[in-house]
Amino acid sequence: MKRTILMSVLLLSQFGTSQLLKTNGQKIVNDKGENIQLKGLGLGGWMLQEGYMLKTADFAGPQYKIKQKISELIGEDGMKEFYKSYWKNGITKQDIDLLAKAGFNSVRLPMHYNLYTLPIEKEPVKGQNTWLEEGFKMTDDLLKWCADNKMYLILDLHALPGGQGNDVNISDNDKSKPSLWDSEENQKKTIAFWKKIADRYKNEPWIGGYDLINEPNINFTGKNPNGTDEMSNAPLWKFQKEITEAIREVDKKHIIILEGNGWGNNYNGLTPLWDNNLVFSFHKYWNNNDDATIKGILDLREKHNIPIWLGETGENSNVWFTELIQLMNKHNIGYAFWPMKKIDNIAGIANVKITPEYQKLLDYWKNGGEKPTKEFATKALMKIADNYKFSNVEIKNDVIDAMFRQTTDDSTKPFKNHEAPGRVFATDYDLGRIGSAYKDNDFVNLWVSDPAKRSEWNSGNQMRNDGVDIYLCNDKLTNRYYVGKTEKGEWLQYTINSKADKGYTFDIRYAAGNDSKVRIEDAAGKQLATVSLPSTGGSNQWKTISTKALNLKKGENKIRIIFESDGVDLNYFEFK
Repeated sequence: MKRTILMSVLLLSQFGTSQLLKTNGQKIVNDKGENIQLKGLGLGGWMLQEGYMLKTADFAGPQYKIKQKISELIGEDGMKEFYKSYWKNGITKQDIDLLAKAGFNSVRLPMHYNLYTLPIEKEPVKGQNTWLEEGFKMTDDLLKWCADNKMYLILDLHALPGGQGNDVNISDNDKSKPSLWDSEENQKKTIAFWKKIADRYKNEPWIGGYDLINEPNINFTGKNPNGTDEMSNAPLWKFQKEITEAIREVDKKHIIILEGNGWGNNYNGLTPLWDNNLVFSFHKYWNNNDDATIKGILDLREKHNIPIWLGETGENSNVWFTELIQLMNKHNIGYAFWPMKKIDNIAGIANVKITPEYQKLLDYWKNGGEKPTKEFATKALMKIADNYKFSNVEIKNDVIDAMFRQTTDDSTKPFKNHEAPGRVFATDYDLGRIGSAYKDNDFVNLWVSDPAKRSEWNSGNQMRNDGVDIYLCNDKLTNRYYVGKTEKGEWLQYTINSKADKGYTFDIRYAAGNDSKVRIEDAAGKQLATVSLPSTGGSNQWKTISTKALNLKKGENKIRIIFESDGVDLNYFEFK
């Protein structure tokens, strides 16, 4: 009897005070009626890899081709062992704990159907569904980690049986096999998948919703192969309605998320809505962060009086991240950034460090030459899988700061604790918005809005995700990086703690192809020094020059190094 009462209490505590999401007009709300703005991150690359995430895009974009390349080197069994380790390390409770601590309240899980069920061509009995434990266990574990952190888990079918379009990388689509849209078997398997998922998670309050089809991109009748010019999209709406009906047979409660054609944004031909708990999703990349770029989806929200959600976005600079979130906050739109982990990555929350051995594999796959031995390739791949562990990745605090604090706060924070006397590396400038912590002329990629504005922002693609250009450094004393590609008028700010009111000798370690000059000011614009920098003979030709009597006050000082010439490479400076 006592055990029965205890179980009842536990069930009430789990479900009676749940935070189950639903729609209320144009808002997503919890069961208390409180508005919930989903602030999320997509776990791209875990269940489904795209070539660019593993740096294989030049020769293997979709995951099945990546697997082929790996199998050619270490065999089928070796490839399977690699993926076991990769999945085990790719996302763990520590990763989800980090996201919660950073400020995220939701996670979007891009699912590959083949972790849950067999492809139609491998089914022992045609038309039946063999269910696999791997995907369900990964999802169950992730849901528990999310629930422990009071975070919502949104389930996103990212790779559908047969592929949802012509962009084969995002759906792991093998064009030699029946497509989703031409195969009744693949469509039935997709519907069965969603019904199975909904039945399994129907009573889970921390499931935020079911994102039915990631980025459909198919030309049913139009000329554009990715469906951007489709006017009716009739098969897409029919199919999403059929999936919804199957889900509702077992789950009446959870939100269902629809995506338009053309990578999620083409809602032409939308039929009368068939459910009272729907959300429209849109995706946004590489365009301006203004009302004009989201007018279409805002109009759709208004017309149908249902919520909208930015289901996927990212792959840009910190400046763009901050401005995007400010725009979403203005319009009460939730979002999920993409992705969490990539190899050799500055624009995500976490960077997976590349190794020389893995680079050798990439070079072989791309260029040919002497084939690496099975032993060498196995060690290289297993080391990369190991580098996906939370303890081995590099957490990008500048990205986190841009996504949260900087959206409402234009002040700056020290990137590291710098003291005078002492050495400060140029790359360790303050955390903060552009115009507050630094000024750089190239700081965002807007090629969708303006093809001429295709920029890498950080041209060196190292260390930080601001506009500042950071490169690997070959100097004898280094933190591995230097600031380069500087232009006249750009500047960097540093917070320096001085132990006394004092005038310091100021050393600058730099390289320059021409005679140059920098100016030192405090954050209020008071000039502290001007330093002439004679040519060192070119980039990576390092030299140190000194100036005297740069005065700092006791305690905190914010100083700016302003470039008065183009082309100065800066390694470090030192107060003596």
